[in-house]
Amino acid sequence: MRKNFGAKCWLYPMPVLIVGTYGEDGVPNAMNAAWGGIYDTDLVMVCLADDHKTTENIKRRGAFTVSFATADTVAACDYVGIVSANDVPDKFARAGFTAEPAEHVDAPIIRELPMCVECKLRGFNEDGICIGEIVNVSADEAILGENGRPDVGKLAPICYDGANHLYHRLGEAVGKAFSDGKRIR
Repeated sequence: MRKNFGAKCWLYPMPVLIVGTYGEDGVPNAMNAAWGGIYDTDLVMVCLADDHKTTENIKRRGAFTVSFATADTVAACDYVGIVSANDVPDKFARAGFTAEPAEHVDAPIIRELPMCVECKLRGFNEDGICIGEIVNVSADEAILGENGRPDVGKLAPICYDGANHLYHRLGEAVGKAFSDGKRIR
């Protein structure tokens, strides 16, 4: 038997994405984007309200980074989601984050978050969805697996559980994509 909850935005897993920008004054900013993901093969999307400092920064600079919140950075990543840079201009530093310039776009890479997607602003659609063109993905060598690619277990990204307002760690492999289903043929 199932229990109905009505229309809810409960999608699993919901990635916890941290959007990095530079302000007009060059100060790095970070925001926890509640909704985001892949928009197309070379595009990402994040849902941003007009009144966010991050939105203003992206429109001004034409670039942003998207990093994955991790199990080790839960408090800092939650903090940049509950505090506005409009009210706390140094929230990036207060979160304990340090920045280095991204190599390919005018936005910061957050050193404490080991995987980052550098994006050039493609535009905002009529619903306030920010669309970025992926120009580079970088990962700290500490999270690379034996094959030289990011290892989700080492990255330890977290996802958001909207039904219970919790963060969960991802990482355990349970199957091989484009392979396991062949057994059913």
